[in-house]
Amino acid sequence: MTMTGAARRPAYRDALGEPRFRVLFATRTVAIMADTLRMLALSVLVYGRTGSPLLASAAFAAGFLPQVAGGTLAGALADRLRPRPLIAGAYALEAVAALALALLDLPIAAALALVALIACATPVFAGATNRLVAEVLTGDAYVLGRSLMTISAAIAQLLGLACGGIAVAVLGVRGALLAATAAYLAAALLVRLLLPDLPPAPPPASDGGAADGTDGADGGRRRSLVKESWAGTVRLLTDPVVRPLLLAQWLPSAFCAGAESLLVPYAAVRGFGSGTAALLLGCTVGGMLLGNLAAGRLLSPPARERLLVPLMALTGLPLLPLALGVPAPAAAALLLLAGTGLAYELGIQRPFVDALPEDGRGHAFGLLSTGLMTLQGIGPLAVGALAEFVTVGPALAAAGVLILAVTALLRPALRRSVPAP
Repeated sequence: MTMTGAARRPAYRDALGEPRFRVLFATRTVAIMADTLRMLALSVLVYGRTGSPLLASAAFAAGFLPQVAGGTLAGALADRLRPRPLIAGAYALEAVAALALALLDLPIAAALALVALIACATPVFAGATNRLVAEVLTGDAYVLGRSLMTISAAIAQLLGLACGGIAVAVLGVRGALLAATAAYLAAALLVRLLLPDLPPAPPPASDGGAADGTDGADGGRRRSLVKESWAGTVRLLTDPVVRPLLLAQWLPSAFCAGAESLLVPYAAVRGFGSGTAALLLGCTVGGMLLGNLAAGRLLSPPARERLLVPLMALTGLPLLPLALGVPAPAAAALLLLAGTGLAYELGIQRPFVDALPEDGRGHAFGLLSTGLMTLQGIGPLAVGALAEFVTVGPALAAAGVLILAVTALLRPALRRSVPAP
């Protein structure tokens, strides 16, 4: 993108100055709010009809865990198809699903299956969105653009939860689902009207046609979608540079999600006052927002990459004292500090994009999204199961130990994948 001065460091306004990024940024923010509103309303609906906490939690998980199938077996679509119809169509499909949940008296199993089916498509259009961001923003402007999307996603989730509670109380569950439908339709319409009709990614120079009987790109034919997606997934996961960068984005966030899932019982066990659990959860999100803003505005790109490993360790280290009987203000401060460590992800963004094959960026971003969503669903289950045996405080500390262990194990590979400035 155009820079006003050769020596000036890019700022957030440079990312927002790119019109295509603005469209993707705004519509993804609206869609995340709609996702949160839909999940909350569906969970309330399921619990109200069944009285089952397990099925109510399944209403949340149904939107995440099935993404592993879409990301693994259909991820190549993010590069094969033109992004505008793909992204707009995905939001329209989300709207149809939310409308069906609002208007049709579906059995619980059918409602959860519908959400799970739609979730399979999420990695595909998420991959296409992030591929476009990497194309329209370059250098540090891309890193700051990703930071903005992370920040807006957290804010959108908080607003979705807050507005969702109000919407369910005022409009009822079905009215809240209709509001989510309207938000999805708005996102689809904005993409269709404002995003240029850009081409798909170039086909691979050679897709190994001899292995499966097709001619490859030069012969005008491509592998089947599933074969191409599986081959791309294997290629990414076996790449010695890409693999540690994926794991570094997946694993710490999974254990952080596990720790967050225990904050409500932690506040209860510790005997903190009413509303303290919400404060503790807010400290984690607030720390993440502060860390991203500080790293994005105050640190140079080389400094962010140099601090990647220390910041990753910072996400786990403050969790260790929670095994002890710390008072509520100290717990809040520790969680705020742990949240700031999540800014380590900014140091990964440039090396990650640089390591990706140009013909498979959309697939790679879809795989990244798949791993994040899947492991953030598994992390709370694993840490929660541990808490059943060792109690909540030690389980929170164990999540911190796991983050530190991952940091130590990935450190050599990250040092190779992220060259010293």
